[in-house]
Amino acid sequence: MRSSDRRAAVVPRERGAAVSLPGQRVVSSLARHGLLIAMLVVMLYPVIWMLGASFEPSFQIFSNPGLLPRTWTLTNYQHGWFPLPDLSFTQLFANSLIIATLAAVGNVCSCTMAAYAFARLEFRFRGVLFAIMLLTIMLPYQVLIIPQYILYLNLNWLNTYFPLVVPRFLAVDSFFVFLMVQFIRGLPRELDEAAIMDGCGHRQLFLLIIVPLSKAAMATTAVFTFINSWNDFLGPLLYLTKSSMFTVPLGLNLFIDSSETSQWGPLFAMSALSLVPILIVFTPFQKLLTEGIATTGFK
Repeated sequence: MRSSDRRAAVVPRERGAAVSLPGQRVVSSLARHGLLIAMLVVMLYPVIWMLGASFEPSFQIFSNPGLLPRTWTLTNYQHGWFPLPDLSFTQLFANSLIIATLAAVGNVCSCTMAAYAFARLEFRFRGVLFAIMLLTIMLPYQVLIIPQYILYLNLNWLNTYFPLVVPRFLAVDSFFVFLMVQFIRGLPRELDEAAIMDGCGHRQLFLLIIVPLSKAAMATTAVFTFINSWNDFLGPLLYLTKSSMFTVPLGLNLFIDSSETSQWGPLFAMSALSLVPILIVFTPFQKLLTEGIATTGFK
């Protein structure tokens, strides 16, 4: 009888503990989701406010802290599309699209080939060269501005897109080279050995084995390069002086005047439109982006 009483006393406690676990999980899940929603609201509030302000007259923008405009108008979009009499955002969008697309293609091709060399090929001073490449990541971009400007000036590349595009075809972005190297190193070498036994050389091995398996890392490189080139302000500001060659960031800068009143309404309107290409590029590759950042080779 005593042993049965002990069992009867123990069983309800175990059942009670088991019943309380789902409740704790629900509470912790609600807390996590609530925190994420709060962080999302904080991050998206400026963007949503800018979008609402783009439909509001300029004199009412800073007097209305709410998300919805008190007076709706499309004047900002109409006036903002032509920042200068002889310049429209159609041309600015085309210029930025050309530069960003070429930069993304060049970065993917050059960084993938450089990463394959570091990850798979055996050659002298490979470790030293890879270490030097990693050291360039810590080198501030401002240190290279003057030497690069002198180089491009001697090459007569000013007022051309070459300074913004050609370096991308030379694997100058060490971070993306390192990203691709880590990804390729995670691929099993048995695939290389099997391909070599079938008669594949390094070119076939790279094109038929490495490239198809590195789509996630290549998509990550392409998307981030496109976004960085699209948002780049300093590069076009240094090398482009003709208004017909301006990019979107330079066009947005035309609405800001330190000596006179800035055109905030058109600035917010065109800034909102400048986000559309980034969303178009980012959304289809979101799954590959997550895989390329979170994984290294096969799971």
